[in-house]
Amino acid sequence: MFYQLYELNHAAVQPARVYADAVRMFYTNPLNPFAHTSWGRSVAATAELFERTTRRYSKPQFGLTRTVVDWKSVDVTEKTVWSRPFCNLLRFERAVPAGRRPDPKLLIVAPMSGHYATLLRGTVEAMLPHADVHITDWVDARMVPLSEGSFDLDDYIDYIVDMLHALGPDTHVMAVCQPSVPVLAAVALMETRGDPFVPSTMTLMGGPIDTRRNPTAVNLLAEEKGTGWFRDNVTMQAPWPVPGFGREVYPGFLQLSGFMSMNLDRHIIAHKDFFMHLVKHDGDSAEKHRDFYDEYMAVMDLTAEFYLQTVDTVFVRHALPKGEMMHRGVAIDPADIRNVALFTVEGENDDISGLGQTQAAHDLCINIPADRHAHYMQPAVGHYGVFNGSRFRSEIVPRIVDFITSYGRQTRVAVRPKLVRTAKK
Repeated sequence: MFYQLYELNHAAVQPARVYADAVRMFYTNPLNPFAHTSWGRSVAATAELFERTTRRYSKPQFGLTRTVVDWKSVDVTEKTVWSRPFCNLLRFERAVPAGRRPDPKLLIVAPMSGHYATLLRGTVEAMLPHADVHITDWVDARMVPLSEGSFDLDDYIDYIVDMLHALGPDTHVMAVCQPSVPVLAAVALMETRGDPFVPSTMTLMGGPIDTRRNPTAVNLLAEEKGTGWFRDNVTMQAPWPVPGFGREVYPGFLQLSGFMSMNLDRHIIAHKDFFMHLVKHDGDSAEKHRDFYDEYMAVMDLTAEFYLQTVDTVFVRHALPKGEMMHRGVAIDPADIRNVALFTVEGENDDISGLGQTQAAHDLCINIPADRHAHYMQPAVGHYGVFNGSRFRSEIVPRIVDFITSYGRQTRVAVRPKLVRTAKK
């Protein structure tokens, strides 16, 4: 009933939200003389701040319509090329000249951790000049009817394998944050099976491969509370009348509360600054605030089974680095990976995935030849800076592009190296 109560409270505030929006429009109308005074702008700023902090933010759009390829501006068309109940695979098709040598196919696996895939808009935009970019567009669990069945971590791994099959050979995969574990697991399973569609390279960015290394507050909380606590306290049924009514979910609004509480002082200061920007008529700074929070505040529900299985596997039991992770009864052994080049990226100030957690993948993938391993630590960036921002564009993207272009199918060694097995095996 807690989720239903939240929905009722949101609906109850709707009249006040509409009134606040009308006040904002009245005091920003250029025909209103008060709109040109500090008092009028203060009233409008107060009204906008109230409306923005009480609204439900809808799923943003990527809105990427142009990019630059070979120093020429070309059109970009967003297309759905693969679809399942819980995910759509989007391709950003570039209008490049016919007959031009194709760029590498890149599958970006966006995190299914509360925010929509559009959080990686900057990642996609930065890679578009260099690759044929595809991205996983995960579906809000509350919008998926119960008749479509469940979705857990095993299904997530199956989806990744299916998408790699759909894209064909010589695809490069990039996992940002949370999907680093299922992507590594999916590639290991494909190598175990001798799958010809195994990707050429695997780039893992700010991911929790081994959260025992340099654990963050998020890691410690999960380990301290345990899976049972999360099941009892943060999962609930999606309310009526959404399409997924009755589905057990981890609600987006709870996730957003957790995100914001980690840096509450920064968010309070940001909103205070936003108010002052509006009063001082600093439109550019105010618009940057709107753009960021329109994205940051837009959250989606996760299926409870996926969330709980992820917490248990990744943060509580540390199953992957311990060699205990299973997929539908089959052991996942990263030591089986030998034909995929591995690149890991971390941020010096990452407070979500601590330093060393992503780099741990290299210690697990012991059969990848030494010259196909690469790691990069970006100084002076936090978690978000690992996949977005100016340093990402200027320092990380060139390294990723160089890596994936160096290890395409045409440069892959023909003879498989001898397997080295762990002591457990």
